[in-house]
Amino acid sequence: MAVVRSPFAHARITSIDSTEAAGMPGVIGVYTGQQMRDAGFGGIPCAWVVPDSDTKTPDHPPIAVDTVRYVGDAVAMVVAKTETQARDAAYAVDVDYDVLDAVIDGHAATMDGEPQLHDDVENNVCFHWIVAGGDIDAAFAAADVVVTDTIINQRLIPTAMETRAALARWDVAMEELTLWVTSQNPHIVRFLLSLDTGIPEHKIRVIAPDVGGGFGSKLPHYPEDSMVIFASQQTGLPVKWNESRTENFQATSHGRDHRQEVEMAATSEGKILGLRAKVWANLGAYLSTASTGVPTILHGLMLSGAYTLPAVHEDVYGVFTNTTPVDAYRGAGRPEATLMVERMMDLVAHEIGMDPAEIRRKNLIPPFTEGHEVITGLVYDSGNYEPALDQALEMIDYPALRKQQQAQLREQGRYIGIGVVTYTEICGLGPSEVAGAVGFGGGLWESAIVRFHPSGKVNVMVGVNPHGQGEETTFAQIVADQLGLPVGDVVIVYGDTDRTPMGWGTYGSRTTPVASGAIMGAITKIKDKGVKIAAHLLEASTEDIEFADGKFSVKGSRDQSMTIQDIALAANTAWDMPEGVEPGLEASAFFNPSNFVYPFGTHIAVVEVDPETGEIELQRYAAVDDCGPIINPMIVEGQIHGGIVQGVAQALWEGAAYDEDGNLVTGSLMDYAIPKADFFPPFELGKTETPTPVNPLGVKGVGETGTIGSTPTVYNAVIDALLPLGVKKVDMPMTPERVWRAIRDAEGGH
Repeated sequence: MAVVRSPFAHARITSIDSTEAAGMPGVIGVYTGQQMRDAGFGGIPCAWVVPDSDTKTPDHPPIAVDTVRYVGDAVAMVVAKTETQARDAAYAVDVDYDVLDAVIDGHAATMDGEPQLHDDVENNVCFHWIVAGGDIDAAFAAADVVVTDTIINQRLIPTAMETRAALARWDVAMEELTLWVTSQNPHIVRFLLSLDTGIPEHKIRVIAPDVGGGFGSKLPHYPEDSMVIFASQQTGLPVKWNESRTENFQATSHGRDHRQEVEMAATSEGKILGLRAKVWANLGAYLSTASTGVPTILHGLMLSGAYTLPAVHEDVYGVFTNTTPVDAYRGAGRPEATLMVERMMDLVAHEIGMDPAEIRRKNLIPPFTEGHEVITGLVYDSGNYEPALDQALEMIDYPALRKQQQAQLREQGRYIGIGVVTYTEICGLGPSEVAGAVGFGGGLWESAIVRFHPSGKVNVMVGVNPHGQGEETTFAQIVADQLGLPVGDVVIVYGDTDRTPMGWGTYGSRTTPVASGAIMGAITKIKDKGVKIAAHLLEASTEDIEFADGKFSVKGSRDQSMTIQDIALAANTAWDMPEGVEPGLEASAFFNPSNFVYPFGTHIAVVEVDPETGEIELQRYAAVDDCGPIINPMIVEGQIHGGIVQGVAQALWEGAAYDEDGNLVTGSLMDYAIPKADFFPPFELGKTETPTPVNPLGVKGVGETGTIGSTPTVYNAVIDALLPLGVKKVDMPMTPERVWRAIRDAEGGH
């Protein structure tokens, strides 16, 4: 399958002529959106509609029927025997358009007189959501200092190593579908497909093979999923689609894109009193799977950060524009909130002449282990923020570095900047009751099955779907450690809805915090059953059986023991089982967490800016993160490394750009700057460990911490370097040209 895509950001489709394409070599069929609609295929659903926001959910047809709303919007599809034949024929489909005016900016789109994307969405405002707590008016009335800023949290393109792909096989006789798809959430895709295709859920099998990266971009259910299914039904053949990199940039979900107008109130001693903001979140042309939850729940509820904040008020406007739909991208709402809070903390510090590290220390939430409610209504699970700050400052010898910066380097004409950020984030997404209360269209529990074979080898089936995070290793380590097995005897099975139990997906750093709870539940049942079998075979009472290092032993008589492999064989042969105990050694468990988890940490960056060229050199980067007890240090460090790289990239290099007509100017890797390894110094990593009470292992997520902390850290470091030159603001990405222009403007506009 190849997709015919709109070259215009906003236009009416007046005609589609597929005559030439249909007659080309190898072409099997050319199909339109109207044909899909006539066959009963519905629009692509949004899975998260936030309550109390008056959210508008306009129809999102998989293929545009009468109007295209962004460059890359599907107009038709061609099915041919080979990919080359399909792409050639797609170019031959003749589409006639009546071009309409486009609107690109999420703030401008709300103004009177701007182009309207959907007839039933006035001024393109999809929703208006408010988070408020405390007395915000009193906070600002009592303030000695009020600082303000307008922060452009620019649009990003996830740019996973592998682009998306889908392959559908429709079994006509059985009326069953198998879909291979690059997805972070095979079970969610199956659920949503049953809604928009009309195929009963139990007749759908979704297989998600290993994919090269996701970062949220493989979380949504996409139009192409439905398109290949329709094409397979129409042709009676398996139909495959592979996304080109150009399509990936145009049609795979983008991230971020917020305009944030923020003000913070504080005392002259540096005590934060209140935060007030208006945010315009550019949603793109349509609602994607989780798009409404990102700028609301995952962003607005995190505005307290790691601080004691007495009052907050934020208005968030979700806005439709003629751009690619936006969804979760690594961090998803938390980076946007953290940048806002941490930028304002630096502005207050500069205004009152306080060191940036000290103003943070002054406002940190005191240590807690069993929950702490913040002003936005969240209850953080556990936290001890000051040791992470102290460790990071010590790692870089902060006092000496500040002295060197101010007393030596600036006298030499060298502009060194130091950025310090303390952060906390919400992840480990659950519990399901909260998911329902905030409008998420599913649960957030997880399940697992632990199955012993007669030989003592183990398969563990999980509903989550790792795609590069290393959970196959982490989960195998957990099972091996808990059951006293060689880690090589454990195989983790995932990514196939017919082979694995139901699960709600891999995103929001939830895989280990939530899925490990289900695995631990199944392990406990295995141990309990093993005790009964061992007691029966060793002729002892269950109270006298203890389990350690993979052996069930009679207390005080270690020579009377059976390995767990012995128990597995006995249970599977079932020759001599205790009364009332079923054969087999297998257990399943479900885990619905009682709360989210809240990792935290301190990041510090050191940069040098060349005032003649605007070039920025990242000289040092130190990060102290707390994700609770660490199961596999190498995997955790790898996640932190990758997260830091992506967050720094937003600060310095990455940014999607559209022209006024809605053309994606950064539509290829020649124009969209992603980071290279040699852009970075060695990362200096530290850790603290504060267990969460939320899950049996006390673990917190780590997949997004680096991204959440690094963007504001590097941003603040660059501004810190530029302050002696009179520069207080540079929009991201802070490219050499933008920095150079800011310096020139500060010098008088020369």
